[in-house]
Amino acid sequence: MIVIMKPGVTTSQMSNVIARIEQMGCQTHISEGEERTIIGIIGNGRPLDREQIQRMAGVDRTVPILRPFKLASRDFHPQDTVVKVNGVAIGGRQLAVMAGPCAVESTDQLLETARAVKEAGAHMLRGGAFKPRTSPYSFQGMGEEGLKILAAARQETGLPVVTEVMEPQMVPLVSAYADVLQIGARNMQNYSLLHAVGEAQRPVLLKRGMMCTIEELLMAAEYILSHGNDRVALCERGIRTFERYTRNTLDISAVPLLKQLSHLPVIVDPSHGTGRWELVEAVSRAAVAAGADGLLIEVHPRPEEAVSDGAQSLKPARFAALMEGLRPIAEAVGRTL
Repeated sequence: MIVIMKPGVTTSQMSNVIARIEQMGCQTHISEGEERTIIGIIGNGRPLDREQIQRMAGVDRTVPILRPFKLASRDFHPQDTVVKVNGVAIGGRQLAVMAGPCAVESTDQLLETARAVKEAGAHMLRGGAFKPRTSPYSFQGMGEEGLKILAAARQETGLPVVTEVMEPQMVPLVSAYADVLQIGARNMQNYSLLHAVGEAQRPVLLKRGMMCTIEELLMAAEYILSHGNDRVALCERGIRTFERYTRNTLDISAVPLLKQLSHLPVIVDPSHGTGRWELVEAVSRAAVAAGADGLLIEVHPRPEEAVSDGAQSLKPARFAALMEGLRPIAEAVGRTL
């Protein structure tokens, strides 16, 4: 349920309403708009006396919220959330482009890529130090050494770092090096991990599971938000279908739907969404036109030598061309690069 306060509500009236809600055994979440303040109520499973709350001074009305995701809901938080990461805004007017290799392979490889994507206009550097792979024999990442290389690239280029964390006990380690903790598709419903990144109070990029619904994605976000960590961005990266010409089926309709249901920013990953480098540019344009707040794009200086996902990685020159091609699309929908 949400409590919509009257315009001009006083601090004393707000405090009284919050105190009464907490006396009922519930938690509150405050959202302050330009004209109205909304108090979101996280219940304890017992019915609430709406009439009692509605009679309190300063209350305009109460509205029941039937969606299972409360904190992620736009009903609770009508204004768009902007996640700020070391000077980069995810969810603002400017699109946030995160680019880099699927996996950190060496210092030379990452620095070469970081310099190239920076020059092309990327705002953040992505790269995997720990890699969850289908095969146990595939490259699993460089671990902490990879994190150190990412931190060195940030030091040189100024680009904030996005990298994946795979286990709850790894959160402190990855947080020591990374600016944004990525929850990969395979871990979207790893609830212990969601709790851990929520408690870490660090920005989180939450990827949609490869066979998960929109509601399941928002419920996963709810786990993180429930710890008071509101710096969460959602990522649509394609879902598994019967189609075999692409790696996944990118759900472009998820972008406007998530923007309608939730206040959280939405990032699109066209690299995993298609699995084919030659489709990345077109799908990136479509994502921006659909209202995405940013893109997550794989870039590698020599994709043919990549130890992971070379087939979906752009070479630096093609990434630069993609960025130029996105500018008119961004301007057409009121965004900038």
